[in-house]
Amino acid sequence: MKLDVATLTRILVGVLPVIIFLTGLTFIDSYKLIRFRSILLNIFVGIIIAFVCSIINGALIGLLGFDRATFAKHVAPFVEEILKACFIVYLIYSKRIGFMVDAAICGFAVGTGFAIIENLQLLGSMQDSNMIVWIVRGFGTAVMHGGSTAIFAIVSKSFFDRHSPPRPWFFLPGLAMAVIIHSTYNHFFVSPEVSAIAIVAGLPVVMIVVFQQSERALQRWLGAGFDTDAELLEMIATGNVSRTRIGEYLLSLKSRFPGEVVADMLCLLRIHLELSIRAKGLLLMREAGFEIPKDPEVTEKFEELKYLEKSVGKTGRLAIMPFLRWSSRDLWQLHMLGKK
Repeated sequence: MKLDVATLTRILVGVLPVIIFLTGLTFIDSYKLIRFRSILLNIFVGIIIAFVCSIINGALIGLLGFDRATFAKHVAPFVEEILKACFIVYLIYSKRIGFMVDAAICGFAVGTGFAIIENLQLLGSMQDSNMIVWIVRGFGTAVMHGGSTAIFAIVSKSFFDRHSPPRPWFFLPGLAMAVIIHSTYNHFFVSPEVSAIAIVAGLPVVMIVVFQQSERALQRWLGAGFDTDAELLEMIATGNVSRTRIGEYLLSLKSRFPGEVVADMLCLLRIHLELSIRAKGLLLMREAGFEIPKDPEVTEKFEELKYLEKSVGKTGRLAIMPFLRWSSRDLWQLHMLGKK
């Protein structure tokens, strides 16, 4: 591929819009929940997925006997959206996504990596195409890839937050929406130019609404979490926990567990509360524009936490589960703190 001014211009038009859009998403996230290296990792995963899809799509075109236009309308959306969704499923199940805003950024980053490679691969066979084609590819198709994966991540995360325990079918509504958006765009029911304008105009509105809802949920969670965690930690630190319902419950466990195990349960609860409060504090500091250096004491507390979890065992953890509040967001905040 000859890299002249015209080709370089096509490359920039084909990849810059989706990168700029992703950059804008990270800047309007006031809590900076997703670190830069995580965004780069998501883009890299999207790049790998694009190469895998290229191989699978090529094999399926030969197997099914479809022309490329028909394949792009009816088969490619399923293949590409399912593969992009697989990594988002992993992030949600492993508690690396805490809020819908995280889901939006991670999903769009995966779609960005995918779109960059897809456009660069097409450049070889469409090098002489006019600039309008690449404007549509950059502002329409590339942003569509990011947006469809982001919407899958948002819808799936929403189902996970509202329903417990998690079920695999929680991912089906988001996947259906992503495939429909992708397939509808590829059909070009209106002109490609109008489709690109619709994507560029409509997606920012969706993202702004998601970010507003997510930040309100985060603020509610921070406020309620701080009050509850701080109150319980103060009772444990001052020794007043024995005169509370929590203390009575822990004392009742002595009939079912050895005394040293009950003591480890109390220590586990204390360390979990300390880490939880620290993680929420980090979020508030980030919102204020401060970056907190890594504290080696945090690593030590996580090591102690793992030891205590092993010491009390699965049954012991289940016994104190009501006080640990192991929701997806609580697990996410501890994961986030462990990365600091």
